[in-house]
Amino acid sequence: MAEPLELKKTLNLPKTNFPMKASLPENEPKQLAAWYGVHLYERILETRKGQPLFVLHDGPPYPTGEIHLGTGLNKILKDLIVKTKSMAGYYAPYVPGWDCHGLPIETQVEKELGGKGKVPPAEFRKLCREFATRYVEQHKRDFKRLGIFGQWNDPYLTMSFDYEATIAGAFLDFMEKGYVYRGRKPVYWCIYDSTALAEAEVEYEDHSSPSIYVRYKLVQDGAPAQKIPAELKGKNVYAIIWTTTPWTIPASMALAFNPAFPYAAVESDGEVEIVAAQLEHAVWETLGRKGSGKTLKTYSGQQLAEAGLKFQHPFLNRTVPAVLADYVELDQGTGIVHTAPGHGADDFLTGQKYGLETYAPIDDKGVYLEGLPEYKGKDVFAANPIIVKLLADRGALLANHPYKHSYPHCWRCHNPVIFRATEQWFIKMDQTGKGRQKTLRQEALEEIHQVKWIPAWGEDRMHEMIEKRPDWTVSRQRFWGVPIIVFYCQGCGKRLEDYTALRHVVKWFEKEGADAWYQHSPEELLPRGTKCACGASHWRKENDILDVWFDSGSSHLAVLKGPEWPADVYLEGPDQYRGWFHSSLLVATGTRDAAPYRSVVTHGWTLDEQGRPMSKSLGNALYPIEICERWGADLLRLWVASVEYQADVKMSERVMTQLSEAYRKIRNTFRFALSNLGDFDPTRDALANAELEEIDQWMLDRTADLVKKCREWYANYEFHRVYHAIHDYCVVDLSALYFDVLKDRLYTKARKNKSRRSAQTAVWKIADALVRLAAPVLVFTAEEIWKHLPKTAGAPESVHQAVFPEAVALACGIAAREAERWERLAQVRSAVLLALEQARASKAIGGGLEAKVRLHANAKAPGLQELLREKGSLLPALFIVSQVAVDPRESDGLVPSETLPGLAVKIERADGKKCERCWNYSRHVGENARYPTVCERCSEALEEIESDGTAGVAANG
Repeated sequence: MAEPLELKKTLNLPKTNFPMKASLPENEPKQLAAWYGVHLYERILETRKGQPLFVLHDGPPYPTGEIHLGTGLNKILKDLIVKTKSMAGYYAPYVPGWDCHGLPIETQVEKELGGKGKVPPAEFRKLCREFATRYVEQHKRDFKRLGIFGQWNDPYLTMSFDYEATIAGAFLDFMEKGYVYRGRKPVYWCIYDSTALAEAEVEYEDHSSPSIYVRYKLVQDGAPAQKIPAELKGKNVYAIIWTTTPWTIPASMALAFNPAFPYAAVESDGEVEIVAAQLEHAVWETLGRKGSGKTLKTYSGQQLAEAGLKFQHPFLNRTVPAVLADYVELDQGTGIVHTAPGHGADDFLTGQKYGLETYAPIDDKGVYLEGLPEYKGKDVFAANPIIVKLLADRGALLANHPYKHSYPHCWRCHNPVIFRATEQWFIKMDQTGKGRQKTLRQEALEEIHQVKWIPAWGEDRMHEMIEKRPDWTVSRQRFWGVPIIVFYCQGCGKRLEDYTALRHVVKWFEKEGADAWYQHSPEELLPRGTKCACGASHWRKENDILDVWFDSGSSHLAVLKGPEWPADVYLEGPDQYRGWFHSSLLVATGTRDAAPYRSVVTHGWTLDEQGRPMSKSLGNALYPIEICERWGADLLRLWVASVEYQADVKMSERVMTQLSEAYRKIRNTFRFALSNLGDFDPTRDALANAELEEIDQWMLDRTADLVKKCREWYANYEFHRVYHAIHDYCVVDLSALYFDVLKDRLYTKARKNKSRRSAQTAVWKIADALVRLAAPVLVFTAEEIWKHLPKTAGAPESVHQAVFPEAVALACGIAAREAERWERLAQVRSAVLLALEQARASKAIGGGLEAKVRLHANAKAPGLQELLREKGSLLPALFIVSQVAVDPRESDGLVPSETLPGLAVKIERADGKKCERCWNYSRHVGENARYPTVCERCSEALEEIESDGTAGVAANG
């Protein structure tokens, strides 16, 4: 007879080549190289060919510098959506894009050149293109490092020839439909960059302005003198205004009163001053007046305007009328607003209503071109203190103090902007397009309600912005962008309106890009022989370029072809309600009469641990590439998936340390699974669900429920729910419960024993399901696990070519009542583990296998006693103890459980001797003559092993 087996070699100890330490910063770049070596993204699309289409349209960032954490959050969220849709079975291409035109790049190139106007426009555009190309390549590298799959070899660029032609064509569509006009009106203007700005290019920042109270004297003589109210006639009467922009006083053309407000005429020291009655006491207090004087009479704003009152400008030879305006409010100031139509949107409308001059005597740099010697030649901000002094010298200044408030700044240079009336190109919001029944604004507002907004408040926010926005200023006084395709006749000055001829320029753009505008004459760009109605055939080109938001807002036209339009989803930060979401909606509505997206998702800002925005100047910035080098891209992706991204999200080293621990637990859960599947071939060894042991069926049903929930959460973009569910399942359900219970079965049963194969089947199915659920988040780790996981024939080479697991394939369908019974047994286990821990602490036992557990359940836990008796043979394995006895009554020594009412527990030392092989205690140790140191369970296993001849075969994963 053969020699007895060496006991240690008969155990199925865990073994795997899957490392405990991830070493993500070192290993992820190797995996990237492998993916791009086999063109994985293209393979994924090939795998999904013919499946339903899903399109996430990428919002284009500016290629200017290193990507920051907010950009990383944005791109990873997009990648999560694309990957989850792909693994849900959709054909989900991802075309990344960059917004290559505009002020951000011009500013950087001007810095490199050492100033503005250093080279001709054509050369400047060439340098801008080179700059953008350089940073596009850098961004590509960094985004790929984050594990983001996409069409990196052919992204969309707003500076590509086809895209520039699309922009030009879209603008001509607007023009041909009658939406476009050229007019003089106030627009946001940056005096530092010498260009108009759209609302989306203005950011509000804290600013200190001079807050001044100024009085305008009532003119007593002249045509309307007979209408002056009797109480005011022949007296020194003044209207008091308040402003924080003294530089606009030279352009003051009227004083605006609210028609509905009462205004008090208050006499004091021989002078009468007019202010809103409700603000009277606040004004006197601000002016340092102790007494309020005598109120002669109260007039409505309507009465004062109808009286035709006129006031003398404080220092110019100009009278200004009293006018009415509903926008005058009582929240601050005096209730009277000095009106400068050349320097304010509301002022402009009032000026149009009353025929006031739109006076704005400043140049592109904000310098006064005319006026008094004191301020002429000065820029507006330098002129502020000069004008304040001028008012004081003329006796018109009543108060002056610094005023901190939120003020519009240029989004790029972060300097304060002004309102300035200039000739610009506009898209009219309240114009009915050619062949349309409703205005552009009305159509856009209707489309908003056809879109799903996530979060839901996005709908109201977008509606409010579209509803209240002014006409769109689409012209810019720059070079790096798409020129406005407009020609003026050299003979009569009339604009060319032959759209067939104008679209001929678009063909030039398709061949040479928008550079063609600067490299060819009008006669070359237009069809030969193009003539004006006056007979002239020589043309002058428009100098302005289009707003960069028109460029990016046209991306859906340039990128989404055929069934790809409209996109299923846009995803960006909250600033894009006035940016890309906004301009895309207007361009799409104006050109295609519909929104370009079916749904819009918004994420929050990235903040540090104290809730501050991250910035270099604060020294609190964490950059995606820095995180990859220290922790790995999978940890950054795990952070993105863990946060409720629709609100602002915090990031810090402490956060990354916590996530590292969470990652380690998830990784070790997979490592346990892999280390026990080394000898498992699912094609050969997997059991049908119906053949599995009860606890294995229960866990597969729980896994099926997890799969169902995670797939629903993925579909709703609720990634944080997926992360927390997978993490908790790995840590609580698997590592702390199921895998812990399985160890005895996996390690001590004969290798081919059905009970062990049942456990391995469940472990394999669970691991296979979990790795696919985790793959969109942990892109590198999931691929590493997939390489070590046993697979059936025909399984894809990459986990990213696989699809999500189906809950129905995992579910064993155990009855709900039976599942509830297992849930109760899990609660009993928790109570027993607590009692075991207390016994260990009191040194009654050393480890759990030294214990015998005695249990009894009374009427406070209905049905539990019967359940314990029925499952009695399974309880030692469930509790990981040597013996369990279910007492028929609550005898002496049983202690009521602290966690489970109705259950009583007692821990005793186990009966018998310790088995050398499995370490369980048994009275039957010594009964096997061949193996005298083992228990009856191990005797059975050894007999099976000897008959099968499999002892000593190493398990490899």
